[in-house]
This record gives sequence, structure tokens and C-alpha cells, in this order.
Amino acid sequence: MTSYNKNPDVIARLTPEQYRVTQENGTERPFTGEYDDHKEPGIYVDIVSGEPLFASADKFDSGCGWPSFTKPIVPANVSELRDMSHGMVRTEVRSAHGDSHLGHVFNDGPVDRGGLRYCINSASLRFVHRDDMQAEGYGDYLDQVEDVT
Repeated sequence: MTSYNKNPDVIARLTPEQYRVTQENGTERPFTGEYDDHKEPGIYVDIVSGEPLFASADKFDSGCGWPSFTKPIVPANVSELRDMSHGMVRTEVRSAHGDSHLGHVFNDGPVDRGGLRYCINSASLRFVHRDDMQAEGYGDYLDQVEDVT
């Protein structure tokens, strides 16, 4: 069993944008993130802790300007918290072990896939391609990755 924790050495190597998003609850500008239009097969992990968060098979184009997913790959790795900032009531999504701010979850996702839209900042993610998953210790999740069309 791999241990996923908030790693101070990794935090020290984050770009200013990655730090602002993950550690200061920031949000990247829409349509600017590295993974908004990303379509390769693999998984998205917390940039700080490495914990598996989302699979490419659950990614969809919501048109919102941020990567969107229908569900987490491991629900226990995603914490949901009430967020009342900016004059709105939203549900913030954080990584459970790394405590990184990831984004928010909304109930306007594809109905046939559960109805949720996890709207996630690219700056909080690292993509692990399907071809590299076994070597990087994510082989247990290969069955959740499929070709993306």
C-alpha cells in the first residue's frame, strides 16, 4: 500500500500557480489549464501527494474551461467541504491525504453518468499516462483507464 501525504519537498518545487491553487485555494483562469482539452488515456493524481484522483475514462468536455470529471477514481481520496466564499455556496473538492485544493463539484454533470461535474484546476493535477502507470505504482488502476475518443 502506497502512502500519500502532503510532502514539503514537493510543495517547495511547485510553480507559483500550482502553489496558489493547491495551497492558497486559488483558481486558474478558465481555458488556460494544461489539462482542459487533454484527451490521453491515464489517471490524474494530486500534484502534491500523488494520490490517484480521476481517470481519463471519467473525463468529459463540459465547456466550462476547466477539466471536468464525473467521479473520483477513489472516492476516499477526495474530500468535499462547504465553501461560502465569493458570495456563493459551493462544494469545494480537496485531496484527502495531500489536502490540496482541487476545485469544486457541481450537480450539472451528465445525468447518465451520475449527474456530477468535478470541475478541477489543472494546476492541482499531474497526469500519468496509461503506459507509465505500472512503472509509477498505479497499476491497480489500469482497469479504470480506457482509450479516450
